[in-house]
Amino acid sequence: MLNILWPIFIIISYAFALINGNIEQINKGIFDSASSAVELTITFFGTITLWSGIMQIAQDSSLSKKLSKLLNPIVKLLFPDINEKDKAHEEISLNIIANILGLGNASTPLGLKAMETLQKQNTDKKTLSNSMATLVLINTASLQLIPTTVIAIRTSLNSNSPTSIIFPVWIATFSAFFAAILSSKICIAFSKRRK
Repeated sequence: MLNILWPIFIIISYAFALINGNIEQINKGIFDSASSAVELTITFFGTITLWSGIMQIAQDSSLSKKLSKLLNPIVKLLFPDINEKDKAHEEISLNIIANILGLGNASTPLGLKAMETLQKQNTDKKTLSNSMATLVLINTASLQLIPTTVIAIRTSLNSNSPTSIIFPVWIATFSAFFAAILSSKICIAFSKRRK
């Protein structure tokens, strides 16, 4: 769908620019945006590499097991069908920790590993298991205590107060997280009742 919408938006923008005589401004905007995108990508590359490395060290050391134990009550509540000693338990715990630290890009590979492990355990390969659906919802909600990525963006754009968004982020992500969990549990209970 986006493959259709974006070209339409571009064509409409150029049409209005031609009608209003602003074609130079639109060209300048395109090249300025491209330059800013490259600078932002280079800035994020360092941040993503750093946090991905830290998460890999945590995964390879005993720290991941300690963090997994710390989150055990929460993971047990959210994923009751996953054993504490299961590989998926540790991967889900690390994914949740990466999200809490606001490391969206570092949490993605961890989430994909957890989904891969959950899919191996899934009895019906064509349908998401309850744990897989819950993990997708939790990742979409992305509970964050420290919105590292957003703070990095605001810092790169010379914000006077890059950390001023922390409290609003807490409200938004906690609300989204609890709504995701509630909807997940309601859907799981409804599907079990239908069976």
